[in-house]
Amino acid sequence: MADDKTRPDSRDRKRLSPDDEYEMDYFALTNNITPAQLHELIRKHGNNRATLTKAAKLLPAQ
Repeated sequence: MADDKTRPDSRDRKRLSPDDEYEMDYFALTNNITPAQLHELIRKHGNNRATLTKAAKLLPAQ
C-alpha cells in the first residue's frame, strides 16, 4: 500500500514520543543505550531527537 501524500502526518518527527514503545526501543538501540537510560535522558533534556542523540553519545555504550 502506497503512502497517501495528500494526507500529511500530524506527528512532529523532531520529537521522540515517550508513549510509543517501539519508537523508544528503536531510538535506544540505534544510539547504543538502554531504554532506562533513554527515559532518564528524556527526563533531563526533553524529547527533542537532536538533543537526545547528542546526550546519548556522551553516555557509555551498553
